[in-house]
Amino acid sequence: MDTNPQPQPPFHETNEDTPEIGGGLPVIEYWAKHTLSPQGPKLWKTLLHKSACLSCSWGTGGQKGGFTNEEGEKLQRCMKSVEAISAEIQPPVPAHFFETHAIADLQQLSSLEADRLGRLSFPVILRAGSDHYERISWEEIYTIATAAFQKSPERVASYSSGRGSNEAAFLLQLMLRTIGSNNLADCSDLCHAPSTTALQSMFGTKTSIVSLESLKQADCVVLAGANSPSNHPRLMNELIKLRDRGGKVIVINPIMEIGLVKFGSPAFPVKSLIPGSKIASLYLQPIPGSDVALFVGIQKALIEQGRVDRTFLQAHTEGWEAVLEQARSLSWEVITTTCGVSQTEIQAAATIIGTSKGVVFGWAMGITQHTNGVDNVYSIANTALISGQIARMGAGVMPVRGHSNVQGFGSMGVTVKLKEEIKQALEKLLGRSLNLPKGYHTRDLIEAAEAGKVDSLICVGGNLYGANPDSTQAKRALGNIDTIIYLATKPNIGHFNGLAKTNTILIPVLNRFENPHKTTVESGNNFVRLNDEGTTHLKGADLISEVEFLTELAHRLLGDYPVEWRKLQDTRYVRQLIAKTIPGYEKIATIDDTQEEFTISDRIVTKPHFKTPSGKAKMLITPLPTLTLPKPEDFGMSESANTLVLALMTGRSYSQHNTVVYKVGDQYRGMPHRHCILMNRLEAEKIGLSEHDRVTVQGDAGKLDNVEVIYGAVRIGAALMFYPEVNVIFKAKTEARSGTPAFKRVPVLVYSEK
Repeated sequence: MDTNPQPQPPFHETNEDTPEIGGGLPVIEYWAKHTLSPQGPKLWKTLLHKSACLSCSWGTGGQKGGFTNEEGEKLQRCMKSVEAISAEIQPPVPAHFFETHAIADLQQLSSLEADRLGRLSFPVILRAGSDHYERISWEEIYTIATAAFQKSPERVASYSSGRGSNEAAFLLQLMLRTIGSNNLADCSDLCHAPSTTALQSMFGTKTSIVSLESLKQADCVVLAGANSPSNHPRLMNELIKLRDRGGKVIVINPIMEIGLVKFGSPAFPVKSLIPGSKIASLYLQPIPGSDVALFVGIQKALIEQGRVDRTFLQAHTEGWEAVLEQARSLSWEVITTTCGVSQTEIQAAATIIGTSKGVVFGWAMGITQHTNGVDNVYSIANTALISGQIARMGAGVMPVRGHSNVQGFGSMGVTVKLKEEIKQALEKLLGRSLNLPKGYHTRDLIEAAEAGKVDSLICVGGNLYGANPDSTQAKRALGNIDTIIYLATKPNIGHFNGLAKTNTILIPVLNRFENPHKTTVESGNNFVRLNDEGTTHLKGADLISEVEFLTELAHRLLGDYPVEWRKLQDTRYVRQLIAKTIPGYEKIATIDDTQEEFTISDRIVTKPHFKTPSGKAKMLITPLPTLTLPKPEDFGMSESANTLVLALMTGRSYSQHNTVVYKVGDQYRGMPHRHCILMNRLEAEKIGLSEHDRVTVQGDAGKLDNVEVIYGAVRIGAALMFYPEVNVIFKAKTEARSGTPAFKRVPVLVYSEK
């Protein structure tokens, strides 16, 4: 399809329930409903508390106050943060709830229903042979946990999410590595691991090299594979301001997300809230999984337009000749056929990039969650380097992370790929070598558990069951583990389906704004925020902080080696250890005295020198993917007029944070509930489907029946369904270098139930 490039993409037909703008008055209505409700005073108290946002890693909060970002700008709260806080200030789960609800009944709960049960306020255990969780004493918890983690080190593991603090993350990895285990799986293994893998190879860093200050100096943003109106709403304010100062935004997404076309921000009530602000200057809709072809096409167009910065390439990169030759030699027919985007549109994108003074390339899981996710990131970074749009203020590459401290956990060493500098510092602390086995990332952990190779698991936040593909496998694998300990603030579906063979312990912990000690977190732009002490609204609750639990367990396992673990319940001492161990975190040693939040040193790149052995960026060739879909007979069904094979993208709804669902529907896509499939109208009509018809959607691990067809602005050949519910139908096809599953290109068979 050859079309004139417009902000409205080729596949723009929505359904009648889709609004004209994202954000807007529904955000204000939600705020009003919750802040004026009986829980309003608690909500405002938390909003104003000096702590970082609980939602995405576009971090706000800290010592400047709950509404403030790192640039000191006020009114930086959004609907996502209010949703997260509202869930945390719920009443407790009733005292006798677990006595009256069998595990079989709890397994029928949806994610939303599990979250709405309330806050966990006392510890419980599900013992082998029992069908009910029951209350348990702390002494018995420590007895069971100590025995569990005294097992052979290669048979114990952890899993974590960005819900916790840097201090808890540091203690977790120190405890596991001291007992000899490198099995530190993390939720980032399932999302941005291709980003960290690619950025480390190319630039010697694993994080964004762009600060918020630098982003404010860009006059173009390329945003690929991200639904930021839903998942990173505060980023939208920066895009609005960029457009207001004459800049341009290139959006790359197989779905036309209405908020990326036009977004109404409460931060600008007069000019933006009701009329909406234009976001996309150019909206490209590639075939899912074809991003390498699209970016190589942009590189080819830059070459043909004479917009390659050869001076920069020669001075500051290596491997650039081969990358340019690949782009030059590929035909336009191959590129456009592979990605499904016209040559005209690709050339328009190259012109915008090549004529802009400063371009920031941002991306999220639409880029990473593919079997070639690392190559996708390589291709983006290659494009930035070829155009010279990197290593200066207003230009660079910026993975956009969707969890508030997921990057901090990686910085603290919660990863199977430990930085050499951290390894050496830990070896000095331990007084011995840390040449441990490779370790299990998240997918390896599930595979190892299924094979009976894991005895004990501690989960610090997260939902290991719900976040994995092939829910049946995840349930079976976790059921092979003897002891699982979950640290959580609220119940989730993993606590009822991810059950251990012998003991499943559910420990209620304090959240970020309730801890009795100061903690820190890290934003996606490498800024460290300080969280003040707080108190919980739960009266008479039997809660514990993650720091207290981890230090007490470590003391019982290790005594006073290599540190006085109980002394570290005062988090000031943890921060002293972090300062000595984690590169760039030196300022955390004095943060208690200075109250000075800071940007981690040596991460933001504003001069063309990189942390590689040569000091140059390493450019790498990115093979074009071969994107084929199976035939109906591959699903065990003969080809007929009423079957359709699609590339299914799994994603969050608007009111969702990771696996936690806050609302049943998605008003911005016109999807009334979670048992829907968003399809292009023309695609549906091929097999005689009308909107609201019911279909079966079948993957390689199972199927879902009675799924409602919703028409949407998704490109032909693709569709969207909601995770985690859809996880049950497909197996894990993972990116080999990073271990991240391909959630964004799942082959499925759709057929009518008529």
